[in-house]
Amino acid sequence: MSEIAHRPLGGRILTKPVMILGIFVLIALYFIARRFLFGLGDVSHMSNGFPLGVWVAVDVVVGTAFGCGGYAMALLVYIFNRNTYHPLMRPALLSGVFGYTLAGMAVMIDLGRYWNAFNLLMPWYAQLNSVIFEVALCVMAYITVLWIEFSPAIMERMPPSLRQRYNVDKVRAFLKRYMYVFIGLGVLLPSMHQSSLGSVLLVMGSKLSPLWYTNWLPLLYLISALSMGYGVVLLESTLVSRAYRLPSESALLASLSKVVAGILALFLIIRFGALLAGGHLDLALAGDFRGNLFLIESALFLAPVLLLATAAGRASQRLRFLAAVCLLAAGSLYRIDSYIMAVNPGNGWVYFPSAPELMITIGMVCLEIILYLLFIKTLPVLRGSANQPQGRLS
Repeated sequence: MSEIAHRPLGGRILTKPVMILGIFVLIALYFIARRFLFGLGDVSHMSNGFPLGVWVAVDVVVGTAFGCGGYAMALLVYIFNRNTYHPLMRPALLSGVFGYTLAGMAVMIDLGRYWNAFNLLMPWYAQLNSVIFEVALCVMAYITVLWIEFSPAIMERMPPSLRQRYNVDKVRAFLKRYMYVFIGLGVLLPSMHQSSLGSVLLVMGSKLSPLWYTNWLPLLYLISALSMGYGVVLLESTLVSRAYRLPSESALLASLSKVVAGILALFLIIRFGALLAGGHLDLALAGDFRGNLFLIESALFLAPVLLLATAAGRASQRLRFLAAVCLLAAGSLYRIDSYIMAVNPGNGWVYFPSAPELMITIGMVCLEIILYLLFIKTLPVLRGSANQPQGRLS
Protein backbone atom coordinates (compact mmCIF):
# COMPACT_ATOMS: atom_id res chain seq x y z
CA MET A 1 0.00 0.00 0.00
CA SER A 2 1.38 3.41 -1.00
CA GLU A 3 1.92 5.91 1.77
CA ILE A 4 -0.87 8.44 2.16
CA ALA A 5 0.10 12.11 2.20
CA HIS A 6 -1.43 14.22 4.96
CA ARG A 7 -1.33 17.96 5.36
CA PRO A 8 -2.31 20.61 7.92
CA LEU A 9 -5.51 22.43 7.14
CA GLY A 10 -4.02 25.84 7.93
CA GLY A 11 -6.07 28.96 8.64
CA ARG A 12 -6.71 31.16 11.66
CA ILE A 13 -6.64 29.61 15.10
CA LEU A 14 -8.41 32.28 17.17
CA THR A 15 -11.74 32.41 15.35
CA LYS A 16 -15.11 33.55 16.78
CA PRO A 17 -16.36 29.99 17.36
CA VAL A 18 -13.14 29.14 19.20
CA MET A 19 -13.47 32.22 21.40
CA ILE A 20 -17.09 31.34 22.25
CA LEU A 21 -16.05 27.79 23.11
CA GLY A 22 -13.18 29.23 25.16
CA ILE A 23 -15.66 31.11 27.37
CA PHE A 24 -17.30 27.81 28.35
CA VAL A 25 -13.86 26.32 29.03
CA LEU A 26 -13.06 29.22 31.39
CA ILE A 27 -16.37 28.74 33.22
CA ALA A 28 -15.57 25.05 33.60
CA LEU A 29 -12.10 25.86 34.93
CA TYR A 30 -13.68 28.09 37.57
CA PHE A 31 -15.90 25.28 38.85
CA ILE A 32 -13.04 22.75 38.62
CA ALA A 33 -10.99 25.07 40.83
CA ARG A 34 -13.87 25.21 43.34
CA ARG A 35 -14.11 21.42 43.28
CA PHE A 36 -10.44 21.02 44.23
CA LEU A 37 -10.51 23.83 46.78
CA PHE A 38 -13.77 23.03 48.57
CA GLY A 39 -14.48 19.40 47.68
CA LEU A 40 -17.02 17.49 45.60
CA GLY A 41 -19.99 18.62 47.70
CA ASP A 42 -19.45 22.23 46.65
CA VAL A 43 -20.20 21.59 42.98
CA SER A 44 -21.78 18.13 42.71
CA HIS A 45 -25.09 16.44 43.58
CA MET A 46 -23.50 12.97 43.73
CA SER A 47 -24.36 10.91 46.80
CA ASN A 48 -24.04 7.43 48.31
CA GLY A 49 -27.07 6.42 46.25
CA PHE A 50 -25.64 7.84 43.01
CA PRO A 51 -21.83 7.80 43.32
CA LEU A 52 -21.48 7.69 39.52
CA GLY A 53 -22.82 11.03 38.37
CA VAL A 54 -22.80 12.90 35.09
CA TRP A 55 -18.99 13.15 35.04
CA VAL A 56 -18.69 9.37 34.83
CA ALA A 57 -21.79 8.75 32.72
CA VAL A 58 -21.09 11.47 30.14
CA ASP A 59 -17.39 12.36 30.30
CA VAL A 60 -16.15 8.78 30.72
CA VAL A 61 -18.79 6.24 29.63
CA VAL A 62 -20.08 8.32 26.69
CA GLY A 63 -16.83 10.23 26.07
CA THR A 64 -14.73 7.11 25.60
CA ALA A 65 -17.33 5.71 23.18
CA PHE A 66 -17.02 8.93 21.15
CA GLY A 67 -13.28 8.32 21.25
CA CYS A 68 -13.61 4.84 19.68
CA GLY A 69 -13.23 6.15 16.14
CA GLY A 70 -9.58 5.14 16.03
CA TYR A 71 -10.38 1.73 17.53
CA ALA A 72 -13.21 1.13 15.06
CA MET A 73 -11.14 2.13 12.03
CA ALA A 74 -8.15 0.10 13.25
CA LEU A 75 -10.33 -3.00 13.24
CA LEU A 76 -11.27 -2.39 9.61
CA VAL A 77 -7.88 -1.26 8.32
CA TYR A 78 -5.44 -3.46 10.22
CA ILE A 79 -7.41 -6.47 11.45
CA PHE A 80 -9.74 -6.98 8.47
CA ASN A 81 -7.17 -5.56 6.02
CA ARG A 82 -9.56 -3.04 4.44
CA ASN A 83 -6.83 -0.64 3.36
CA THR A 84 -9.22 1.49 1.33
CA TYR A 85 -10.37 3.07 4.60
CA HIS A 86 -6.85 4.14 5.59
CA PRO A 87 -7.41 7.85 4.67
CA LEU A 88 -9.97 8.01 7.50
CA MET A 89 -7.56 6.54 10.03
CA ARG A 90 -5.61 9.58 11.24
CA PRO A 91 -8.61 11.91 11.81
CA ALA A 92 -10.36 9.09 13.65
CA LEU A 93 -7.24 8.52 15.73
CA LEU A 94 -7.16 12.20 16.66
CA SER A 95 -10.75 12.11 17.90
CA GLY A 96 -9.79 9.08 20.00
CA VAL A 97 -6.79 10.88 21.47
CA PHE A 98 -8.91 13.71 22.84
CA GLY A 99 -11.95 11.58 23.70
CA TYR A 100 -9.90 9.34 25.97
CA THR A 101 -7.46 11.95 27.31
CA LEU A 102 -10.23 14.27 28.45
CA ALA A 103 -12.13 11.30 29.89
CA GLY A 104 -9.04 10.55 31.97
CA MET A 105 -8.98 14.17 33.14
CA ALA A 106 -12.67 13.96 34.05
CA VAL A 107 -11.98 10.90 36.22
CA MET A 108 -9.46 12.90 38.23
CA ILE A 109 -12.14 15.54 38.85
CA ASP A 110 -14.66 12.87 39.84
CA LEU A 111 -12.46 10.98 42.32
CA GLY A 112 -13.01 11.97 45.93
CA ARG A 113 -9.42 11.13 46.95
CA TYR A 114 -7.75 11.96 43.64
CA TRP A 115 -4.32 12.09 45.30
CA ASN A 116 -4.48 8.30 45.67
CA ALA A 117 -4.92 7.72 41.93
CA PHE A 118 -1.27 6.66 41.56
CA ASN A 119 -2.09 3.60 43.70
CA LEU A 120 -3.46 2.02 40.51
CA LEU A 121 0.13 1.45 39.47
CA MET A 122 1.18 -0.08 42.78
CA PRO A 123 1.03 -3.91 42.64
CA TRP A 124 0.29 -4.25 46.36
CA TYR A 125 -2.90 -2.21 45.90
CA ALA A 126 -4.11 -4.22 42.91
CA GLN A 127 -7.76 -5.35 43.09
CA LEU A 128 -7.69 -8.19 40.59
CA ASN A 129 -11.36 -9.05 41.18
CA SER A 130 -12.51 -5.49 40.46
CA VAL A 131 -13.96 -4.65 37.05
CA ILE A 132 -13.45 -0.93 37.65
CA PHE A 133 -9.77 -1.60 38.42
CA GLU A 134 -9.44 -3.30 35.02
CA VAL A 135 -11.26 -0.43 33.29
CA ALA A 136 -8.99 2.14 34.93
CA LEU A 137 -5.79 0.33 33.94
CA CYS A 138 -6.98 -0.26 30.37
CA VAL A 139 -8.07 3.35 29.87
CA MET A 140 -4.79 4.61 31.28
CA ALA A 141 -2.81 2.30 29.00
CA TYR A 142 -4.94 3.10 25.96
CA ILE A 143 -4.43 6.85 26.38
CA THR A 144 -0.68 6.21 26.23
CA VAL A 145 -1.07 3.95 23.18
CA LEU A 146 -3.20 6.54 21.37
CA TRP A 147 -0.60 9.28 21.83
CA ILE A 148 2.13 6.93 20.60
CA GLU A 149 0.06 6.01 17.54
CA PHE A 150 -0.58 9.68 16.79
CA SER A 151 2.98 10.85 17.50
CA PRO A 152 4.21 10.45 13.87
CA ALA A 153 1.88 13.32 12.88
CA ILE A 154 3.52 15.52 15.52
CA MET A 155 7.04 14.50 14.47
CA GLU A 156 6.32 15.29 10.82
CA ARG A 157 5.75 18.96 11.69
CA MET A 158 8.77 19.40 13.92
CA PRO A 159 11.45 21.77 12.55
CA PRO A 160 14.45 19.98 11.01
CA SER A 161 16.76 21.40 13.69
CA LEU A 162 14.69 19.82 16.47
CA ARG A 163 14.43 16.54 14.61
CA GLN A 164 18.17 16.40 14.26
CA ARG A 165 18.86 17.54 17.82
CA TYR A 166 16.61 14.96 19.47
CA ASN A 167 17.14 12.13 16.95
CA VAL A 168 13.48 12.26 16.01
CA ASP A 169 14.10 10.44 12.73
CA LYS A 170 15.43 7.45 14.66
CA VAL A 171 12.35 7.48 16.87
CA ARG A 172 10.10 7.61 13.79
CA ALA A 173 11.97 4.70 12.24
CA PHE A 174 11.60 2.71 15.46
CA LEU A 175 7.88 3.43 15.65
CA LYS A 176 7.39 2.56 11.99
CA ARG A 177 9.08 -0.77 12.54
CA TYR A 178 7.21 -1.70 15.71
CA MET A 179 3.93 0.18 15.29
CA TYR A 180 2.13 -3.14 14.82
CA VAL A 181 2.63 -3.76 18.56
CA PHE A 182 0.84 -0.55 19.49
CA ILE A 183 -1.85 -1.19 16.88
CA GLY A 184 -2.49 -4.57 18.48
CA LEU A 185 -2.75 -2.96 21.90
CA GLY A 186 -4.97 -0.27 20.40
CA VAL A 187 -7.45 -2.96 19.40
CA LEU A 188 -7.15 -5.12 22.52
CA LEU A 189 -7.43 -2.46 25.23
CA PRO A 190 -10.71 -0.81 24.06
CA SER A 191 -12.25 -4.23 23.52
CA MET A 192 -11.47 -5.03 27.16
CA HIS A 193 -12.58 -1.87 28.88
CA GLN A 194 -15.62 -1.07 26.72
CA SER A 195 -17.05 -4.50 27.45
CA SER A 196 -16.09 -4.06 31.11
CA LEU A 197 -18.11 -0.84 31.29
CA GLY A 198 -21.08 -3.10 30.67
CA SER A 199 -19.81 -5.58 33.24
CA VAL A 200 -19.83 -2.81 35.88
CA LEU A 201 -23.62 -2.66 35.53
CA LEU A 202 -24.02 -6.38 36.23
CA VAL A 203 -23.34 -5.82 39.93
CA MET A 204 -26.40 -3.53 40.15
CA GLY A 205 -28.77 -6.46 39.80
CA SER A 206 -32.37 -5.44 40.51
CA LYS A 207 -31.36 -1.79 40.96
CA LEU A 208 -31.10 -1.51 37.16
CA SER A 209 -34.33 -1.72 35.18
CA PRO A 210 -34.85 -5.07 33.39
CA LEU A 211 -35.13 -3.10 30.13
CA TRP A 212 -31.40 -2.50 30.41
CA TYR A 213 -30.18 -5.29 32.67
CA THR A 214 -29.03 -8.43 30.87
CA ASN A 215 -26.09 -10.80 31.00
CA TRP A 216 -25.33 -9.58 27.47
CA LEU A 217 -24.42 -6.09 28.75
CA PRO A 218 -20.64 -6.52 28.12
CA LEU A 219 -21.27 -7.45 24.47
CA LEU A 220 -23.91 -4.75 24.01
CA TYR A 221 -21.54 -2.10 25.39
CA LEU A 222 -18.75 -3.27 23.10
CA ILE A 223 -20.98 -3.22 20.01
CA SER A 224 -22.45 0.18 20.91
CA ALA A 225 -18.94 1.63 21.38
CA LEU A 226 -17.90 0.25 18.00
CA SER A 227 -20.97 1.70 16.28
CA MET A 228 -20.47 5.08 17.99
CA GLY A 229 -16.85 5.09 16.84
CA TYR A 230 -17.98 4.69 13.24
CA GLY A 231 -20.68 7.31 13.86
CA VAL A 232 -18.02 9.82 14.94
CA VAL A 233 -16.04 9.08 11.75
CA LEU A 234 -19.13 9.68 9.58
CA LEU A 235 -20.00 12.90 11.45
CA GLU A 236 -16.45 14.30 11.56
CA SER A 237 -15.71 13.59 7.89
CA THR A 238 -18.95 15.21 6.76
CA LEU A 239 -18.60 18.31 8.96
CA VAL A 240 -14.93 18.96 8.16
CA SER A 241 -15.36 18.50 4.41
CA ARG A 242 -18.38 20.82 4.33
CA ALA A 243 -17.01 23.46 6.73
CA TYR A 244 -13.61 23.77 5.05
CA ARG A 245 -14.65 22.89 1.47
CA LEU A 246 -12.42 19.84 1.32
CA PRO A 247 -12.79 16.97 -1.16
CA SER A 248 -15.58 14.69 -0.04
CA GLU A 249 -14.89 11.15 1.13
CA SER A 250 -18.32 10.09 -0.11
CA ALA A 251 -17.16 6.86 -1.73
CA LEU A 252 -15.46 5.67 1.46
CA LEU A 253 -18.30 6.87 3.69
CA ALA A 254 -20.91 5.13 1.54
CA SER A 255 -19.07 1.84 1.93
CA LEU A 256 -18.55 2.45 5.64
CA SER A 257 -22.26 3.14 6.06
CA LYS A 258 -23.06 -0.47 5.18
CA VAL A 259 -20.71 -1.64 7.94
CA VAL A 260 -22.38 0.69 10.46
CA ALA A 261 -25.88 -0.45 9.49
CA GLY A 262 -24.88 -4.10 9.97
CA ILE A 263 -23.39 -3.44 13.41
CA LEU A 264 -26.48 -1.54 14.54
CA ALA A 265 -28.75 -4.32 13.30
CA LEU A 266 -26.69 -6.81 15.33
CA PHE A 267 -27.03 -4.60 18.42
CA LEU A 268 -30.81 -4.42 18.08
CA ILE A 269 -31.15 -8.16 17.49
CA ILE A 270 -29.15 -9.00 20.62
CA ARG A 271 -30.92 -6.43 22.78
CA PHE A 272 -34.45 -7.35 21.77
CA GLY A 273 -33.56 -11.04 21.83
CA ALA A 274 -32.40 -10.71 25.43
CA LEU A 275 -35.61 -8.90 26.39
CA LEU A 276 -37.75 -11.57 24.73
CA ALA A 277 -35.79 -14.38 26.38
CA GLY A 278 -36.17 -12.71 29.79
CA GLY A 279 -39.86 -11.94 29.29
CA HIS A 280 -39.41 -8.20 29.89
CA LEU A 281 -40.40 -6.76 26.51
CA ASP A 282 -43.84 -5.82 27.84
CA LEU A 283 -42.19 -3.26 30.16
CA ALA A 284 -41.33 -1.17 27.09
CA LEU A 285 -45.06 -0.62 26.49
CA ALA A 286 -45.94 0.16 30.11
CA GLY A 287 -46.13 3.89 29.34
CA ASP A 288 -43.96 4.86 32.31
CA PHE A 289 -40.81 6.97 32.30
CA ARG A 290 -38.32 4.15 31.75
CA GLY A 291 -40.47 2.43 29.18
CA ASN A 292 -40.66 5.64 27.16
CA LEU A 293 -36.89 6.11 27.46
CA PHE A 294 -36.41 2.62 26.05
CA LEU A 295 -38.71 3.37 23.11
CA ILE A 296 -36.86 6.60 22.33
CA GLU A 297 -33.53 4.76 22.45
CA SER A 298 -34.82 2.02 20.15
CA ALA A 299 -36.19 4.52 17.65
CA LEU A 300 -32.89 6.38 17.58
CA PHE A 301 -30.97 3.12 17.05
CA LEU A 302 -33.34 1.97 14.33
CA ALA A 303 -33.35 5.29 12.43
CA PRO A 304 -29.67 5.06 11.30
CA VAL A 305 -30.25 1.52 10.00
CA LEU A 306 -33.09 2.75 7.80
CA LEU A 307 -31.33 5.97 6.77
CA LEU A 308 -28.07 4.27 5.85
CA ALA A 309 -29.89 1.53 3.98
CA THR A 310 -31.71 4.11 1.84
CA ALA A 311 -28.81 6.58 1.43
CA ALA A 312 -28.18 6.87 -2.30
CA GLY A 313 -27.65 9.55 -4.90
CA ARG A 314 -27.27 13.25 -4.16
CA ALA A 315 -29.11 13.06 -0.85
CA SER A 316 -26.77 10.39 0.56
CA GLN A 317 -24.45 12.85 2.33
CA ARG A 318 -27.36 14.49 4.14
CA LEU A 319 -28.82 11.13 5.11
CA ARG A 320 -25.45 9.88 6.39
CA PHE A 321 -25.07 13.02 8.50
CA LEU A 322 -28.55 12.59 9.97
CA ALA A 323 -27.87 8.89 10.57
CA ALA A 324 -24.62 9.71 12.40
CA VAL A 325 -26.41 12.25 14.62
CA CYS A 326 -29.16 9.73 15.48
CA LEU A 327 -26.60 7.00 16.14
CA LEU A 328 -24.51 9.12 18.51
CA ALA A 329 -27.63 10.37 20.28
CA ALA A 330 -28.88 6.78 20.67
CA GLY A 331 -25.57 5.48 21.99
CA SER A 332 -25.22 8.41 24.40
CA LEU A 333 -28.77 7.99 25.70
CA TYR A 334 -28.30 4.23 26.10
CA ARG A 335 -25.21 4.74 28.25
CA ILE A 336 -26.60 7.62 30.31
CA ASP A 337 -29.83 5.71 30.93
CA SER A 338 -28.09 2.53 32.02
CA TYR A 339 -25.76 4.38 34.41
CA ILE A 340 -28.20 6.97 35.80
CA MET A 341 -31.75 7.23 34.44
CA ALA A 342 -32.64 3.52 34.60
CA VAL A 343 -31.11 3.01 38.07
CA ASN A 344 -33.18 2.88 41.25
CA PRO A 345 -30.83 2.55 44.25
CA GLY A 346 -33.74 2.54 46.70
CA ASN A 347 -34.05 4.35 50.06
CA GLY A 348 -35.42 7.42 48.31
CA TRP A 349 -32.16 8.36 46.62
CA VAL A 350 -32.60 10.72 43.65
CA TYR A 351 -30.06 12.46 41.46
CA PHE A 352 -30.04 15.35 39.02
CA PRO A 353 -26.73 16.97 38.05
CA SER A 354 -26.00 20.40 39.48
CA ALA A 355 -25.33 23.41 37.27
CA PRO A 356 -21.56 23.29 38.04
CA GLU A 357 -21.48 19.59 37.10
CA LEU A 358 -23.12 20.37 33.77
CA MET A 359 -20.87 23.37 33.10
CA ILE A 360 -17.75 21.29 33.75
CA THR A 361 -19.01 18.64 31.32
CA ILE A 362 -19.87 21.25 28.67
CA GLY A 363 -16.47 22.88 29.18
CA MET A 364 -14.68 19.56 28.65
CA VAL A 365 -16.56 19.03 25.38
CA CYS A 366 -15.73 22.57 24.25
CA LEU A 367 -12.06 22.03 25.10
CA GLU A 368 -12.04 18.86 23.01
CA ILE A 369 -13.48 20.72 20.01
CA ILE A 370 -10.93 23.54 20.37
CA LEU A 371 -8.01 21.09 20.54
CA TYR A 372 -9.33 19.11 17.58
CA LEU A 373 -9.52 22.28 15.45
CA LEU A 374 -6.05 23.33 16.60
CA PHE A 375 -4.53 19.99 15.66
CA ILE A 376 -6.13 19.65 12.23
CA LYS A 377 -5.04 23.20 11.37
CA THR A 378 -1.43 22.81 12.50
CA LEU A 379 -0.62 19.11 12.04
CA PRO A 380 -0.83 16.75 9.03
CA VAL A 381 -4.07 15.01 9.96
CA LEU A 382 -6.31 15.36 6.93
CA ARG A 383 -5.56 13.63 3.66
CA GLY A 384 -3.93 15.70 0.92
CA SER A 385 -2.12 14.97 -2.29
CA ALA A 386 1.65 14.82 -2.20
CA ASN A 387 2.01 18.06 -4.25
CA GLN A 388 -0.25 20.13 -2.01
CA PRO A 389 1.53 22.78 0.05
CA GLN A 390 1.68 22.43 3.78
CA GLY A 391 -0.94 24.46 5.59
CA ARG A 392 0.12 27.60 7.36
CA LEU A 393 -1.41 29.69 10.09
CA SER A 394 -2.89 32.97 9.00
